Amino acid sequence: MPVLTTDAESETGIPKSLSNEPPSETMEEIEHTCPQPRLTLTAPAPFADETSCLCQAPHEKLTIAQARLGTPVDRPVRVYADGIFDLFHSGHARALMQAKTLFPNSYLLVGVCSDDLTHKFKGFTVMNEAERYEALRHCRYVDEVIRDAPWTLTPEFLEKHKVLGPPHSIDFVAHDDIPYSSAGSDDIYKHIKEAGMFVPTQRTEGISTSDIITRIVRDYDVYARRNLQRGYTAKELNVSFINEKKYRFQNQVDKMKEKVKNVEERSKEFVNRVEEKSHDLIQKWEEKSREFIGNFLELFGPDGAWKQMFQERSNRMLHALSPKQSPVSSPTRSRSPSRSPSPTFLWLPHKPSPPFSPKAASASMSSMSEGDEDEK
Repeated sequence: MPVLTTDAESETGIPKSLSNEPPSETMEEIEHTCPQPRLTLTAPAPFADETSCLCQAPHEKLTIAQARLGTPVDRPVRVYADGIFDLFHSGHARALMQAKTLFPNSYLLVGVCSDDLTHKFKGFTVMNEAERYEALRHCRYVDEVIRDAPWTLTPEFLEKHKVLGPPHSIDFVAHDDIPYSSAGSDDIYKHIKEAGMFVPTQRTEGISTSDIITRIVRDYDVYARRNLQRGYTAKELNVSFINEKKYRFQNQVDKMKEKVKNVEERSKEFVNRVEEKSHDLIQKWEEKSREFIGNFLELFGPDGAWKQMFQERSNRMLHALSPKQSPVSSPTRSRSPSRSPSPTFLWLPHKPSPPFSPKAASASMSSMSEGDEDEK
């Protein structure tokens, strides 16, 4: 959409090009060709000193209320956020997300301070400036990265970006509202706030670069042992010979503890499995024992089938062994000498036989002959 190159604002603070007054005939129309926010994330965000834009249209000064209403409609609202961004974490990403979504159509420029400025005013960083630049380029909310950003937004920096015009002009600055004292100032964003260019964001509690470094320092031994296990040398970790041996011994102790823990867990699992199987076996044994006892009682109980079967068989045996009695009316048969009844033997106590003598032998023979004659 074309804009006007005359005086930017009316008395109400709204650009004259957006008011109801008809444009003057002497006004020249120039279209904006500013860079637009990234729509695809197939490439990292560009650096500010590597971009080129030939847009010559002026950027009218906007109020926060106007920007939130979506004006101007012909270009994005350019929001600037700066920081160190060491050990880039979720707190950084959330702050940039808030800066990106402050207005309906925003173009987010992120300034990253160099190592020299950071070491001078804040302290040593874990990541060097090149690593921090690259971390910002790969954040989805960032549209452009400004390398070697100033520690404070000086009038020279703002004037530089204003004189250069697009794509380097800045509409608003986004940062958390907590006063940031540094470089001899109680709040380095004070003059930005007074100019009406400051838009506050919210900090994410519980996460910061200082918190992460504190965790590492607090658990230094744990991380030193961790990196020794991963193949780093004691020289690379700046660990003394004695501490190296101590850490390696502790690693061996931890391995043994882990093995013992694994054995205990396996033994518990085995015991649990044995208990489950024993419960199953006991249950099956109880069922089988009840079945066995029931079958036993059916066979050998007072009214069991075995007793009836035994009585039937005993009756059959007795019937087979007992002789059949003769009828009462049958004639009496004379005894034949060949069918004489079997003599009955009486069991008497054994007495010693008298000594053998010829006289006794002749007497017994004579008695036997007399008995035969009587029968005849």
